[in-house]
Amino acid sequence: MLALGAQAAPFGKVTERSKQKAAAEAERVGLQQKLGALKKDISKTESAKDDAADTLAESEQAISDANRALRDLQQEQGDTNVKLQTLSGEHERLAATVAQQKQQLAKLLREQYVAGNEDRIKLLLSGDNPNRINRDLQMLAYVSQAQARLLEQLRANLKAVEVNQEQAQNAKDELEEIAQEQLQQKTKLEQEKARRAALLTTLSKKLVAQRKEAGNLERDEQRITGLVDKLNKLIAEQAAAAAAEKKRQEQLAAAKAAKAKADAEARALAKAKAAAEAERQRLAKANNSKSGTIKPVQPAPAAPNPADAIDADEPKVAAIKPSPAPAPREEESPPPAKAADIALAPAAPAGAFASLKGQLRMPVAGKLAAKFGARRGDGPSWKGVFIRASEGADVHAVAGGRVVFADWLRGFGNLIIVDHGGQYMSIYGNNQSLLKRAGDIVKAGDAIASAGNSGGNEESGLYFELRHQGAPFDPAGWVKF
Repeated sequence: MLALGAQAAPFGKVTERSKQKAAAEAERVGLQQKLGALKKDISKTESAKDDAADTLAESEQAISDANRALRDLQQEQGDTNVKLQTLSGEHERLAATVAQQKQQLAKLLREQYVAGNEDRIKLLLSGDNPNRINRDLQMLAYVSQAQARLLEQLRANLKAVEVNQEQAQNAKDELEEIAQEQLQQKTKLEQEKARRAALLTTLSKKLVAQRKEAGNLERDEQRITGLVDKLNKLIAEQAAAAAAEKKRQEQLAAAKAAKAKADAEARALAKAKAAAEAERQRLAKANNSKSGTIKPVQPAPAAPNPADAIDADEPKVAAIKPSPAPAPREEESPPPAKAADIALAPAAPAGAFASLKGQLRMPVAGKLAAKFGARRGDGPSWKGVFIRASEGADVHAVAGGRVVFADWLRGFGNLIIVDHGGQYMSIYGNNQSLLKRAGDIVKAGDAIASAGNSGGNEESGLYFELRHQGAPFDPAGWVKF
């Protein structure tokens, strides 16, 4: 990825954007491997290996990736332009400040040159009132300090101008890099659209026949149910891993706090023992002085060990001080959770989605063409709804959550699934493009996809489902259609 970023940068430069982009892609590797394993596991159970829609998969995925890349690049371009405008304004402000400071410094230097450099000596040898001489010397010192501050500020501003120019140049390089990537993605998008159109023409009769076959519809339903069940299991496992990591961190923090408390108590006890011994010796010396005889003073014992800092005739430490909790050993504590292991943990509280019943907005602007529970010819009934919409129309998340699946799936084309916590999920299928990736956090109303007819669907639109604990339910009571 770093190599790709270096190639994209103009004139061989590696911009900060390229580095950040490579790092972000690297972080997704573990998560994509897990979701890829889920898809392969589901594919193993497939009996039909010659589904015509599979021929379109690679092309439809490429179209989705190109559209998502273009959208991301447009967002980046806008952000970078704003950054460049901010830097330009800052540069103008710094330039004006530097010019003003240079004028002030030039004026001071002229005045100093005209006055000469013997001002202090003249004052000392003038024979004038000493108080006046002292006052004038202090004034000269203030002037010198002001000159030094002005020089320091000028140096700082010149350095800021240099940094500003570097940042502005980096922003310009990033814009050039973005423009190049946009050109590449647009070319790729046009090529993939032409390729998909040709495939559709070739496969049209086969697609129509397979869409009407009841067995295919049942297998599609089993496929999505199996995927949702596996995702729920993976989410539960990763949520448990996150909870275990949190507990481990709490145990480590508690152990450190207990050890710090024990050390503080031991130090306080040692300090008290030392003070008591010093007081005992002082009293012994005072008694010897009063009696007129000098008794040998017993040497002070060595500094008490915090572990056994109590005399034998005093209560044991265990009786008055709690023993510190032992720090958990590395082999007994659960291993730290990796970022990919907790990437699918719910991003919303368990009851947040249930409280939105009847308040959800339509995921896409369009007309409801198929309702939940209606028969699909001779096949099974609809487990969701189909909303007829224009190709490329924005598909919005109906509620906040985390994307747990964003990939192509047979029967559903480019599919995106959002987990809302509490084992609630929303499913969006037949998209032209997926604008979010697995692991992304989304808010209600965020654009997550664009409507289309991927997966061999006849009409352009969106297939939409709501599921709880893996089972589909009628979205009519939840969404304002």
